[in-house]
Amino acid sequence: MTFIWPIMLLSLATIPLLVWLYLRLEGRRRRAVAQLGDLGLWRGPGGRQVGRQRHVPPALFLAGLAILLFGLARPQMELSLPRQEGTVILAFDVSGSMAADDIQPTRMEAAQAAATDFVDRQPRTIRVGVVAFSDSGLAAQAPTDDREAVLGAIGRLKPQRGTSLGQGILAALAAITANDAPPERLYSNLTPTPAPPRRISSAAIVLLTDGENNESPDPREVAQAAADMGVRIYTVGVGSSAGATLNLDGFSVHTQLDEAMLREIAQISEGSYFSAASQQDLKAIYDSLDLQFVVRPEPMEITAMLAGAGLLCLIIGGTLSLIWFGRVP
Repeated sequence: MTFIWPIMLLSLATIPLLVWLYLRLEGRRRRAVAQLGDLGLWRGPGGRQVGRQRHVPPALFLAGLAILLFGLARPQMELSLPRQEGTVILAFDVSGSMAADDIQPTRMEAAQAAATDFVDRQPRTIRVGVVAFSDSGLAAQAPTDDREAVLGAIGRLKPQRGTSLGQGILAALAAITANDAPPERLYSNLTPTPAPPRRISSAAIVLLTDGENNESPDPREVAQAAADMGVRIYTVGVGSSAGATLNLDGFSVHTQLDEAMLREIAQISEGSYFSAASQQDLKAIYDSLDLQFVVRPEPMEITAMLAGAGLLCLIIGGTLSLIWFGRVP
């Protein structure tokens, strides 16, 4: 157990003081009874003797106060909580063609707007990661439920060089499986048999690109590898069929959206194709995820539970005192 405000534990020092004060008052009552007789100090309504039960309400009051003071320190506990989880990797094309302005203001900014809208719609149980790819792929943000970190990674992306859709999918698959334990190495003289790919139906890849692939590997083959793992690829086309002409390193390059390639990648992996203009439809990606049920330990503040327990003790103590003595201690 940990505490957010551990200094407040010092307030528990008042409990021994209250116990001493109660015992001192009890001593005075005993001496008064010995000298003057029982004047109703230990009798309830109707003159009934209450005996030792007179200590129960003060004890409950003391326990309730101690629990409330303990709660002031804001304790936290590791609790194993069941939850449903899924992982979505946003794979961004950061090739030079993403600087084209056939979609205003640019293809890159349109892709960032679509991704930002998608992230804002996801529940906290969905972890989102960011991968950037041009002629190679790299993880810009590991899968996390920290939405600010994800949006920050999206905002830092800038157009770079060539386009390799295959490298983007490979980088996304690597991000999904990054936390998997490596297989145990066993030495044997038997011919090894390749293990079947592990199914990860609770993960998906959102590939935001203009679809103009000009680098290896073949994105169709990589999409098939993702499909074998149970990972769906949802392609988001950024650009127009008419295209735009860019000036890259002194050369004029005409670039246009390759929707046929993106639809083929989505079809292979049993995903769907979207247009960046249809940001609203991207929520269908979450609906298609087969979320996994996990039990994960998480730190949780239990102040509210302690406050409830403390108040319950005070209420019970006050009720018993009214019933037995006709007064609140």
